[in-house]
Amino acid sequence: MFSTFNLFASLFIYRYLRLVVNLFAFCRLRPIPRPDNPRLTSQDVTVVIPSIEGDGAVLWDTIRSILVTEPFEVILVTINANLTRAKSMIERMGTSKVQVQSVAYPNKRRQMVCALPHIKTDITVFADDDVLWPPKLLPWMLAPLEDEAYGGVGTNQRLRRAEAPNLQQRIYGYLNALYLERRNFDCASCMYMDGGLPCLSGRTVAYRSNILKDEAFIRGFTREEWLGRYQLNADDDNFITRWLVSHDKKIGYQYHKEAEVLTTLEDNPNFVKQCLRWSRSNWRSNITSMFCDRHVWRKQPWSTYAVHQTTLLQWAFLWDCLLLYLYLTSTEVWSPESQLLGLTALLSWMLMSKFVKLLGHYIRYPVDLLLLPISIIFGYLHGLIKAKAMLSLNVTAWGTRDGADDDDAYRMIRVSRKQQEAGYASMPEEVDSGRGEKCEHNYGLPYHV
Repeated sequence: MFSTFNLFASLFIYRYLRLVVNLFAFCRLRPIPRPDNPRLTSQDVTVVIPSIEGDGAVLWDTIRSILVTEPFEVILVTINANLTRAKSMIERMGTSKVQVQSVAYPNKRRQMVCALPHIKTDITVFADDDVLWPPKLLPWMLAPLEDEAYGGVGTNQRLRRAEAPNLQQRIYGYLNALYLERRNFDCASCMYMDGGLPCLSGRTVAYRSNILKDEAFIRGFTREEWLGRYQLNADDDNFITRWLVSHDKKIGYQYHKEAEVLTTLEDNPNFVKQCLRWSRSNWRSNITSMFCDRHVWRKQPWSTYAVHQTTLLQWAFLWDCLLLYLYLTSTEVWSPESQLLGLTALLSWMLMSKFVKLLGHYIRYPVDLLLLPISIIFGYLHGLIKAKAMLSLNVTAWGTRDGADDDDAYRMIRVSRKQQEAGYASMPEEVDSGRGEKCEHNYGLPYHV
């Protein structure tokens, strides 16, 4: 008979096995070293930056930090309404290595695809418009791509901490920093175990240009659906990661200080909307990976257990309460002293598990240990965000950025049966580039309905 204690032990192992193994894997991972005589150099790289605003101090700093790494070219893709502002900013920068393009509506996938015909290099790096690069980033990103088996390479990321933050900014910044620290930990651990990743983050990521320019890729990228009813325009980095896995391309992840990108996140009440967007992306992508594509079960079994399935089955508050209940129920026959000793050990373990993989952050910022109770409480409350995300997977609104949600119907286009049968009629679109050129690349994008 399967006793209550056996049920407790099984749940305990399911909940914490991945933590123990991932701690071992995280300590063992080493980045792929830079070769002495690399075949690929920074002149083999074009950097694409999708941006809505097209200018501003943060974007200025981003482009400057990228130019220091000496790529072949930078392509800034904004929207038509902000094209003039983007051109003016680049002119003030006094550089000839940045060209500007634009699309009609805010849509990251369309902005990314818009740049592809202008890329002349073997490697394309996508970067968000709020990141800071270290000077030696490109050699480290290119190191894995010396091997033709690799299709993409990701970077580790840290938060650009606010200067002189108020209490609200400090708390939100703390939670953001932990999110990135946790993500770095999961990526490094999974990479060591089976070469998998939760996702190659679009904040800064390198791909082989021939993969991105492949017609089958562009068709899938621009026509991805959710539930067979909607044209999905969000979750671009999740799609590309799944594409690499399904097409037998290896994924690299350089966990190294010189491959560490700084980024900004929401340090205001928009933080909750940001978490909702992330959670919706996780639901959609992990369900697709496990039950539609299904390649991860064979190619990345550990990553499937440690990351993908947690979206469905990992609910911290529920599991912790159930663990405590099963423990107390199954140890009723123990002496009070033994039961209390075991309970103390269990609670201590549960507390340790909440911060051990974030130890690197606390070593860098020991004062943040004072905020540890906030992260524990938020970890439990995050279940509510996750549940709300599950019930609103048809929403792809950015939610936290001015101008990104002007027309959500355009971002999440419901596809009619007639359009499905017609194979998505293409929609010609003129794209104005910063060099005064007209380019008409529609890639079979659907009509705006």
